[in-house]
Amino acid sequence: MFFKQTNLKDLVKLLLFAFFLAALTVNAQTETKREVQKRPNFLFVLVDDQPFDAVGFSNRYPFLKTPNMDRLSEEGAVMENFFVTQSICSPSRASFLTGTYPHIHGVNQNNRSVDPNWDKFAPYNSHLQEAGYQTAHVGKIHMAHFKGKKHIRPGFDYWFSFIGQGKYFNPTVNDNGEEYQMEGYMTDILTDKAIAWLEEDRDLDKPFSLNLWHKAVHQPHLPAPRHEDFYTDFELPTPPYDTHKETFKGKPLWQRKKTFGFEWKKHLPIPDALPEKDWPINYDRNMQLLRCLLAIDESLGKVLETLEKMGELENTVIIYSSDNGYFMGEHTFLDKRLAYESSMRVPMIIRYPERIKAGTKISEQCLNIDLAPTILDFANVQIPAYMQGESMLRLLEGKKEKDWREAILFEYYLDTYWPYAGPNQIAVRTDEYKLIDNFIKNDIDELYDLKKDPGEMVNLINSPKHKDTENRLRNIAEELKKKYKYNPDRDWWLRQVIRANKSKDHVD
Repeated sequence: MFFKQTNLKDLVKLLLFAFFLAALTVNAQTETKREVQKRPNFLFVLVDDQPFDAVGFSNRYPFLKTPNMDRLSEEGAVMENFFVTQSICSPSRASFLTGTYPHIHGVNQNNRSVDPNWDKFAPYNSHLQEAGYQTAHVGKIHMAHFKGKKHIRPGFDYWFSFIGQGKYFNPTVNDNGEEYQMEGYMTDILTDKAIAWLEEDRDLDKPFSLNLWHKAVHQPHLPAPRHEDFYTDFELPTPPYDTHKETFKGKPLWQRKKTFGFEWKKHLPIPDALPEKDWPINYDRNMQLLRCLLAIDESLGKVLETLEKMGELENTVIIYSSDNGYFMGEHTFLDKRLAYESSMRVPMIIRYPERIKAGTKISEQCLNIDLAPTILDFANVQIPAYMQGESMLRLLEGKKEKDWREAILFEYYLDTYWPYAGPNQIAVRTDEYKLIDNFIKNDIDELYDLKKDPGEMVNLINSPKHKDTENRLRNIAEELKKKYKYNPDRDWWLRQVIRANKSKDHVD
């Protein structure tokens, strides 16, 4: 019927018009695809327990060679004052992913049963997925100990991880939900998996986001066999500012209890201070940590080389950081957790030549909650309202932010017996001062002048001259707690998770 009522000339016109519309559609789809492809890739390398100055370019350890970390610092930006919101593995990693504080996302301890509410606080990689990215996670997650498929967190097209801390040698891994044991050294295994995904499994039509999150250099520090004999002819330098000579004079009683040990001779009072002498540092342990870093630097070099061979290096935002800092003998302490600089400050290097000038140094105070919004900003993806961090993109581009934060808020929730770790804490830090509130009624808090006393050795909390400074910082702390909806109840979220997940299969 149609052909009877339509002459040949009109039919040709209709067909040409249809072809024209189809061509426009294909062209629009091609342009959209090109726009997606123009977006940068992301490689996020996260190390465990790396001190902020345990990098070759810091010269803290003159013998330490980290050529690939040094390369990133030379070709990208070094964030000189980058801090975590809580200095412990699980809370920090959740903050990197969600852009929220531990008291918001709920992972405020290394608890085997707790994950963030991923539906309410989706990780940045979920938003990248929705924007057309292909995503992968290779390495440590250290949150709820789920088995099998349940171990895979949302927002990742490929998943390779392990339960808890994992093992340095011959670890059991979770490969997209399948669990099996592998032979070899964990750092090398993760590196090989990351490279294999880049070379073999990646969709070349999509930009990618790859997390390479290492187990190293977490204690017990076990270096790769090829590095066991490195640095045997060198001596470790003592910590800066003579912090290994800590006496705890004028400092809280709980710190002296922590140092002397919970089982201090009960018939003797805790001394007001330690004797004034150089206290021994665990040099063997610290040297082992530095040896573990050698495989990390090699790993970084291999991945950079892979990206270069693939022609993707210049279009990839390279991010290198640690989930928390680490005491290397400062204040007689080991581990992390506390609100001292050695614990809460971490290395952060970002390379992306298209928008970051080589050799950039950024002095503004930045936080791990800033990374998720920064990544989304790089990708031109809308930053969700629940993210509490700020995009660092303009800082990275060398533009001054007049309204950048004056102070940062740090928090810690007791996750083990406190003579080992420390009590619940919050700290507010400006460029000049730091106030630490320890929440102990019969003990004192801490106040440090970071310009005159960068080692945090002289507690000014009882100094009449600094009363106004203390009050100002306490007011700032209240403002920040209100801004970030601070919740001092460390167990609130845990109770909600346990109640909601009674039927779920967790690994004890």
